[in-house]
Amino acid sequence: MTDQPPTPIARKKPVYARMAVIGGGLIGSSVMRAARAKGAVGEIAVADASPAHRTRLEELGIADAVFADSAEAVRDADLVVLAVPVRAMGPALAAAASGLKAGATVTDVGSVKGAVAEAMAKAAPDGVFVVPGHPVAGTEQSGPDAGFATLFENRWNILTPQKREDAPYLAAVERLTDFWLALGARVELMDERHHDLVLAVTSHLPHLIAYNIVGTAADLEEVTQGEVMKYSAGGFRDFTRIAASDPIMWRDVFLTNKDAVLEILGRFTEDLQALSRAIRWGEGEKLQELFTRTREIRLGIVAAGQESAEPDFGRGRKH
Repeated sequence: MTDQPPTPIARKKPVYARMAVIGGGLIGSSVMRAARAKGAVGEIAVADASPAHRTRLEELGIADAVFADSAEAVRDADLVVLAVPVRAMGPALAAAASGLKAGATVTDVGSVKGAVAEAMAKAAPDGVFVVPGHPVAGTEQSGPDAGFATLFENRWNILTPQKREDAPYLAAVERLTDFWLALGARVELMDERHHDLVLAVTSHLPHLIAYNIVGTAADLEEVTQGEVMKYSAGGFRDFTRIAASDPIMWRDVFLTNKDAVLEILGRFTEDLQALSRAIRWGEGEKLQELFTRTREIRLGIVAAGQESAEPDFGRGRKH
């Protein structure tokens, strides 16, 4: 794969005739909106365990049919997208299994792949192509109203295919790749264990730090909660944005990717101790060297089109 933005695909027909999404939250509803906007699918069905979510999904009209029963939702679907918390992926697929047709492709949007891929493989019936995936996109918002059609544009979607070389499976991976390209995403194929290590660095540990520092601030006896809110500078404010992410989703992420997270957390702790020593002993050159390197990384992320250079990181823009 290249680092160039994907070339828009001129389609005379959808990539999939029928898509079913299990879970209508931020990512699930964004998949539906994007697929409809880009003409990547014909019909869309969605299943959600929450009656309130089902009511709202019907009101939004982003799916052709809304179900409580996931087995009914996936019936005749060519593509099934699991958009539930990572520890619920296996049970969600097991619940839908009786409705899956032979030849259907099942993927997911979870940010952990090792444990999820294993659970999906165990739950999938014979004749179904399981291709785990992770669109690296999102916001701190949740629920059906949080989604938007442009969420995946110019964002990476990492697919972690099973270790299979048979032609039908490879064709299913290629077709799923075409689907995500149609939604404006970039696509990368990766080993599932390597994915989990990479995301532990780029996503999971930053969220853990954000949850912890906001919790620390809230627990300080010398500083009132009102002062924390009133005097939040940009750095702390942005930590609170991350720490506002869905608590159930992130609980499951840390429990299912604990080995990679603990490995990176150990390295981070060592680096933090070294930074503490530099501050204690007034080693300004070491501090400046670190801050210079990290600034270059930030500028590189902006240059790669994965973030905005605006002071509010582009969050004020309309979707």
